[in-house]
Amino acid sequence: MNAFVRIALSVAAFAMAAPLAAQSWPQRPVKLILPLGPGAGADIGARLFADGLSKRWGQPVVVENRPGGDGVIALNAVIAAKDDHTLLWGPSSAFAGYPYTLDKLPYDKDELVPTARVTVTVVAIAVPASSKASTLKEFVALARENAGQFNWTSITQITDITTAGFIKKNGLQMERIGYKDTVSALNDLVVGRIQFYTAAYAIVRTQAQAGRIKLIAVTNKNRVAGLDLPTATESGFPELEFDGLVGIWGTRSSGFSDAARDRIAADVKAVAADPTVAQRLSATAQVINPGTGADLSASMEEQAATLARVASMVGIKPKF
Repeated sequence: MNAFVRIALSVAAFAMAAPLAAQSWPQRPVKLILPLGPGAGADIGARLFADGLSKRWGQPVVVENRPGGDGVIALNAVIAAKDDHTLLWGPSSAFAGYPYTLDKLPYDKDELVPTARVTVTVVAIAVPASSKASTLKEFVALARENAGQFNWTSITQITDITTAGFIKKNGLQMERIGYKDTVSALNDLVVGRIQFYTAAYAIVRTQAQAGRIKLIAVTNKNRVAGLDLPTATESGFPELEFDGLVGIWGTRSSGFSDAARDRIAADVKAVAADPTVAQRLSATAQVINPGTGADLSASMEEQAATLARVASMVGIKPKF
Protein backbone atom coordinates (compact mmCIF):
# COMPACT_ATOMS: atom_id res chain seq x y z
CA MET A 1 0.00 0.00 0.00
CA ASN A 2 1.57 3.31 -1.05
CA ALA A 3 1.58 6.48 1.06
CA PHE A 4 -1.16 8.16 -0.96
CA VAL A 5 -3.57 5.25 -0.39
CA ARG A 6 -2.76 5.17 3.34
CA ILE A 7 -3.50 8.89 3.67
CA ALA A 8 -6.74 8.55 1.72
CA LEU A 9 -7.90 5.68 3.95
CA SER A 10 -6.99 7.64 7.09
CA VAL A 11 -8.99 10.65 5.92
CA ALA A 12 -11.96 8.43 5.08
CA ALA A 13 -11.79 6.73 8.48
CA PHE A 14 -11.71 10.09 10.26
CA ALA A 15 -14.69 11.36 8.25
CA MET A 16 -16.68 8.26 9.23
CA ALA A 17 -15.65 8.47 12.88
CA ALA A 18 -17.22 11.88 13.53
CA PRO A 19 -20.85 10.89 12.82
CA LEU A 20 -20.31 7.53 14.54
CA ALA A 21 -19.08 9.32 17.67
CA ALA A 22 -22.17 11.51 17.65
CA GLN A 23 -24.40 8.47 17.23
CA SER A 24 -22.77 6.70 20.20
CA TRP A 25 -24.57 9.07 22.57
CA PRO A 26 -26.92 8.36 24.28
CA GLN A 27 -26.20 4.81 25.35
CA ARG A 28 -28.73 4.74 28.23
CA PRO A 29 -31.62 6.81 29.65
CA VAL A 30 -31.07 10.56 29.81
CA LYS A 31 -32.06 12.65 32.83
CA LEU A 32 -32.97 16.33 32.61
CA ILE A 33 -32.75 18.06 36.00
CA LEU A 34 -34.71 21.29 36.42
CA PRO A 35 -34.21 23.96 39.12
CA LEU A 36 -37.96 24.74 39.03
CA GLY A 37 -41.05 22.84 40.15
CA PRO A 38 -43.81 21.32 38.01
CA GLY A 39 -45.88 23.82 36.05
CA ALA A 40 -43.12 26.34 35.43
CA GLY A 41 -42.55 27.39 31.82
CA ALA A 42 -39.23 25.56 31.64
CA ASP A 43 -40.86 22.44 33.10
CA ILE A 44 -43.61 22.40 30.48
CA GLY A 45 -41.02 22.85 27.72
CA ALA A 46 -38.75 20.14 29.13
CA ARG A 47 -41.55 17.59 29.13
CA LEU A 48 -42.57 18.43 25.57
CA PHE A 49 -39.01 18.16 24.32
CA ALA A 50 -38.31 15.04 26.40
CA ASP A 51 -40.95 13.15 24.44
CA GLY A 52 -39.55 14.21 21.07
CA LEU A 53 -35.93 13.64 22.07
CA SER A 54 -36.73 10.19 23.44
CA LYS A 55 -38.13 9.19 20.06
CA ARG A 56 -35.05 10.46 18.26
CA TRP A 57 -32.58 8.90 20.69
CA GLY A 58 -34.30 5.58 21.27
CA GLN A 59 -33.82 6.06 25.02
CA PRO A 60 -36.11 7.25 27.83
CA VAL A 61 -35.70 10.93 28.72
CA VAL A 62 -36.68 11.57 32.34
CA VAL A 63 -37.49 15.02 33.73
CA GLU A 64 -36.63 15.52 37.40
CA ASN A 65 -37.62 18.64 39.33
CA ARG A 66 -35.14 19.88 41.95
CA PRO A 67 -36.46 23.32 42.99
CA GLY A 68 -35.05 25.52 45.71
CA GLY A 69 -31.75 27.10 46.66
CA ASP A 70 -31.87 29.61 43.80
CA GLY A 71 -31.05 26.79 41.39
CA VAL A 72 -28.03 25.56 43.35
CA ILE A 73 -29.79 22.34 44.45
CA ALA A 74 -30.41 21.28 40.84
CA LEU A 75 -26.97 22.46 39.78
CA ASN A 76 -25.23 20.43 42.48
CA ALA A 77 -27.28 17.36 41.59
CA VAL A 78 -26.15 17.55 37.96
CA ILE A 79 -22.48 18.07 38.85
CA ALA A 80 -22.49 15.37 41.57
CA ALA A 81 -23.91 12.81 39.13
CA LYS A 82 -20.66 12.85 37.11
CA ASP A 83 -22.70 11.39 34.28
CA ASP A 84 -22.76 12.68 30.72
CA HIS A 85 -26.38 11.47 30.49
CA THR A 86 -27.49 13.81 33.30
CA LEU A 87 -28.09 17.34 32.04
CA LEU A 88 -29.27 20.64 33.46
CA TRP A 89 -32.35 22.11 31.77
CA GLY A 90 -33.71 25.47 32.79
CA PRO A 91 -33.41 29.25 32.82
CA SER A 92 -29.97 30.78 32.57
CA SER A 93 -31.05 33.65 34.78
CA ALA A 94 -29.67 31.95 37.90
CA PHE A 95 -26.14 32.02 36.47
CA ALA A 96 -26.47 35.69 35.58
CA GLY A 97 -27.69 36.48 39.07
CA TYR A 98 -25.18 34.52 41.16
CA PRO A 99 -22.52 37.28 41.26
CA TYR A 100 -25.08 39.54 42.95
CA THR A 101 -26.79 37.09 45.30
CA LEU A 102 -24.10 34.61 46.39
CA ASP A 103 -20.78 35.19 48.13
CA LYS A 104 -18.95 32.92 45.70
CA LEU A 105 -19.68 30.83 42.62
CA PRO A 106 -21.01 27.43 43.79
CA TYR A 107 -19.16 25.53 41.06
CA ASP A 108 -15.99 25.73 39.00
CA LYS A 109 -16.53 28.36 36.31
CA ASP A 110 -15.49 25.92 33.59
CA GLU A 111 -17.63 23.02 34.85
CA LEU A 112 -20.85 23.74 32.97
CA VAL A 113 -20.88 23.16 29.21
CA PRO A 114 -23.46 25.27 27.32
CA THR A 115 -25.09 22.71 25.06
CA ALA A 116 -28.23 24.05 23.40
CA ARG A 117 -30.45 27.10 23.46
CA VAL A 118 -34.12 26.09 23.52
CA THR A 119 -36.69 28.82 24.15
CA VAL A 120 -37.34 32.30 25.42
CA THR A 121 -39.83 32.26 28.28
CA VAL A 122 -42.35 35.06 28.50
CA VAL A 123 -42.32 36.48 32.02
CA ALA A 124 -45.38 38.27 33.36
CA ILE A 125 -45.93 40.64 36.27
CA ALA A 126 -49.02 39.71 38.27
CA VAL A 127 -51.04 41.29 41.07
CA PRO A 128 -54.09 39.99 42.97
CA ALA A 129 -57.44 40.35 41.22
CA SER A 130 -58.52 42.55 44.12
CA SER A 131 -55.68 45.02 43.51
CA LYS A 132 -56.68 48.54 42.49
CA ALA A 133 -53.68 48.60 40.15
CA SER A 134 -54.06 47.56 36.50
CA THR A 135 -50.77 49.04 35.26
CA LEU A 136 -47.25 49.28 36.63
CA LYS A 137 -47.63 53.03 37.20
CA GLU A 138 -50.80 52.45 39.17
CA PHE A 139 -49.05 49.77 41.22
CA VAL A 140 -46.19 52.11 42.11
CA ALA A 141 -48.67 54.72 43.30
CA LEU A 142 -50.58 52.11 45.30
CA ALA A 143 -47.41 50.73 46.90
CA ARG A 144 -46.39 54.21 47.97
CA GLU A 145 -49.79 54.73 49.58
CA ASN A 146 -49.34 51.42 51.44
CA ALA A 147 -45.68 51.74 52.40
CA GLY A 148 -44.42 48.74 54.36
CA GLN A 149 -47.62 46.75 53.86
CA PHE A 150 -46.92 45.05 50.50
CA ASN A 151 -45.00 41.82 49.84
CA TRP A 152 -43.39 40.60 46.63
CA THR A 153 -41.78 37.49 45.24
CA SER A 154 -40.28 36.11 42.06
CA ILE A 155 -38.96 32.79 40.79
CA THR A 156 -35.40 33.21 39.51
CA GLN A 157 -32.24 35.08 40.43
CA ILE A 158 -32.57 37.60 37.65
CA THR A 159 -36.19 38.43 38.47
CA ASP A 160 -35.18 38.85 42.11
CA ILE A 161 -32.56 41.41 41.12
CA THR A 162 -34.62 43.28 38.57
CA THR A 163 -37.63 43.43 40.90
CA ALA A 164 -35.44 44.54 43.81
CA GLY A 165 -34.00 47.19 41.50
CA PHE A 166 -37.48 48.32 40.50
CA ILE A 167 -38.48 48.61 44.15
CA LYS A 168 -35.34 50.52 45.13
CA LYS A 169 -35.37 52.87 42.17
CA ASN A 170 -38.98 53.83 42.80
CA GLY A 171 -38.55 54.23 46.55
CA LEU A 172 -41.03 51.50 47.49
CA GLN A 173 -41.13 49.82 50.90
CA MET A 174 -41.95 46.18 50.18
CA GLU A 175 -40.76 42.93 51.72
CA ARG A 176 -39.58 39.96 49.67
CA ILE A 177 -41.12 36.60 50.65
CA GLY A 178 -39.18 33.53 49.52
CA TYR A 179 -40.91 30.39 48.25
CA LYS A 180 -39.52 26.97 47.42
CA ASP A 181 -42.27 26.22 44.88
CA THR A 182 -44.34 28.24 42.46
CA VAL A 183 -47.69 26.82 43.60
CA SER A 184 -47.44 28.24 47.13
CA ALA A 185 -46.42 31.64 45.80
CA LEU A 186 -49.30 31.72 43.34
CA ASN A 187 -51.83 30.66 46.00
CA ASP A 188 -50.64 33.50 48.25
CA LEU A 189 -50.97 35.95 45.36
CA VAL A 190 -54.55 34.85 44.76
CA VAL A 191 -55.56 35.48 48.39
CA GLY A 192 -53.58 38.72 48.62
CA ARG A 193 -50.72 37.73 50.92
CA ILE A 194 -48.41 38.67 48.03
CA GLN A 195 -49.10 41.89 46.14
CA PHE A 196 -46.52 41.63 43.32
CA TYR A 197 -45.33 38.47 41.58
CA THR A 198 -42.90 38.12 38.67
CA ALA A 199 -43.08 34.67 37.07
CA ALA A 200 -43.22 32.76 33.81
CA TYR A 201 -46.55 33.26 32.07
CA ALA A 202 -47.05 29.50 32.15
CA ILE A 203 -47.21 29.64 35.95
CA VAL A 204 -49.81 32.40 36.20
CA ARG A 205 -51.83 31.80 33.02
CA THR A 206 -54.59 29.58 34.46
CA GLN A 207 -55.31 31.81 37.44
CA ALA A 208 -55.24 34.91 35.24
CA GLN A 209 -57.70 33.38 32.78
CA ALA A 210 -59.94 32.42 35.72
CA GLY A 211 -59.92 36.04 36.89
CA ARG A 212 -58.25 35.27 40.22
CA ILE A 213 -55.21 37.46 39.47
CA LYS A 214 -54.39 40.28 37.05
CA LEU A 215 -51.45 40.53 34.66
CA ILE A 216 -50.21 44.08 34.19
CA ALA A 217 -47.06 43.75 32.03
CA VAL A 218 -44.40 41.46 30.60
CA THR A 219 -40.69 41.87 31.28
CA ASN A 220 -39.66 40.82 27.77
CA LYS A 221 -37.98 43.22 25.39
CA ASN A 222 -40.79 42.97 22.85
CA ARG A 223 -44.54 42.54 23.12
CA VAL A 224 -45.73 38.95 22.89
CA ALA A 225 -48.11 37.87 20.14
CA GLY A 226 -51.46 36.82 21.56
CA LEU A 227 -51.00 38.69 24.86
CA ASP A 228 -52.50 42.14 25.18
CA LEU A 229 -49.90 43.28 27.68
CA PRO A 230 -47.41 46.15 27.51
CA THR A 231 -43.73 45.60 28.18
CA ALA A 232 -42.21 46.94 31.38
CA THR A 233 -40.15 49.39 29.32
CA GLU A 234 -43.25 50.67 27.53
CA SER A 235 -44.82 51.16 30.94
CA GLY A 236 -41.93 53.39 31.98
CA PHE A 237 -39.85 50.92 34.00
CA PRO A 238 -36.90 49.69 31.89
CA GLU A 239 -35.17 48.31 34.99
CA LEU A 240 -37.66 45.40 34.85
CA GLU A 241 -36.77 44.41 31.28
CA PHE A 242 -35.33 40.96 30.51
CA ASP A 243 -36.06 37.91 28.38
CA GLY A 244 -36.26 34.53 30.07
CA LEU A 245 -33.68 32.27 28.39
CA VAL A 246 -34.00 28.48 28.66
CA GLY A 247 -31.13 26.17 27.73
CA ILE A 248 -29.37 22.87 28.34
CA TRP A 249 -25.98 22.35 30.00
CA GLY A 250 -23.74 19.32 30.39
CA THR A 251 -20.78 19.02 32.77
CA ARG A 252 -17.12 18.90 31.86
CA SER A 253 -16.13 16.54 34.69
CA SER A 254 -18.56 13.90 33.39
CA GLY A 255 -16.55 13.51 30.19
CA PHE A 256 -19.32 15.19 28.20
CA SER A 257 -18.15 15.11 24.59
CA ASP A 258 -18.37 17.70 21.84
CA ALA A 259 -20.14 15.09 19.73
CA ALA A 260 -22.84 14.63 22.37
CA ARG A 261 -23.24 18.38 22.73
CA ASP A 262 -23.59 18.87 18.99
CA ARG A 263 -26.08 16.03 18.65
CA ILE A 264 -28.26 17.40 21.46
CA ALA A 265 -28.32 20.86 19.86
CA ALA A 266 -29.20 19.42 16.45
CA ASP A 267 -31.96 17.21 17.86
CA VAL A 268 -33.42 20.05 19.95
CA LYS A 269 -33.65 22.07 16.73
CA ALA A 270 -35.35 19.14 14.98
CA VAL A 271 -37.93 18.69 17.77
CA ALA A 272 -38.54 22.46 17.83
CA ALA A 273 -39.49 22.27 14.16
CA ASP A 274 -42.47 20.03 15.03
CA PRO A 275 -45.60 22.22 14.60
CA THR A 276 -47.31 20.47 17.53
CA VAL A 277 -44.46 21.33 19.88
CA ALA A 278 -44.41 24.93 18.64
CA GLN A 279 -48.18 25.25 19.11
CA ARG A 280 -48.18 23.86 22.65
CA LEU A 281 -45.26 26.06 23.69
CA SER A 282 -46.90 29.10 22.15
CA ALA A 283 -50.01 28.42 24.25
CA THR A 284 -47.88 28.96 27.37
CA ALA A 285 -46.22 32.05 25.85
CA GLN A 286 -42.85 30.47 25.19
CA VAL A 287 -41.03 31.52 22.05
CA ILE A 288 -39.05 28.76 20.37
CA ASN A 289 -35.46 29.91 19.88
CA PRO A 290 -33.25 26.85 19.29
CA GLY A 291 -29.52 27.24 18.91
CA THR A 292 -26.12 25.68 19.49
CA GLY A 293 -24.01 25.75 22.62
CA ALA A 294 -22.21 28.78 21.17
CA ASP A 295 -25.56 30.50 20.63
CA LEU A 296 -26.51 29.79 24.23
CA SER A 297 -23.20 31.23 25.47
CA ALA A 298 -23.71 34.40 23.42
CA SER A 299 -27.28 34.83 24.71
CA MET A 300 -26.07 34.31 28.29
CA GLU A 301 -23.42 37.01 27.84
CA GLU A 302 -26.07 39.39 26.52
CA GLN A 303 -28.35 38.59 29.47
CA ALA A 304 -25.51 39.11 31.96
CA ALA A 305 -24.72 42.48 30.38
CA THR A 306 -28.35 43.54 30.67
CA LEU A 307 -28.44 42.53 34.32
CA ALA A 308 -25.17 44.39 34.99
CA ARG A 309 -26.69 47.57 33.58
CA VAL A 310 -29.78 47.20 35.79
CA ALA A 311 -27.69 46.40 38.87
CA SER A 312 -25.44 49.41 38.24
CA MET A 313 -28.51 51.61 37.74
CA VAL A 314 -29.79 50.80 41.23
CA GLY A 315 -26.43 50.53 42.98
CA ILE A 316 -26.16 46.75 43.35
CA LYS A 317 -22.55 45.57 43.03
CA PRO A 318 -21.38 42.03 42.12
CA LYS A 319 -19.69 40.10 44.92
CA PHE A 320 -17.28 38.27 42.60
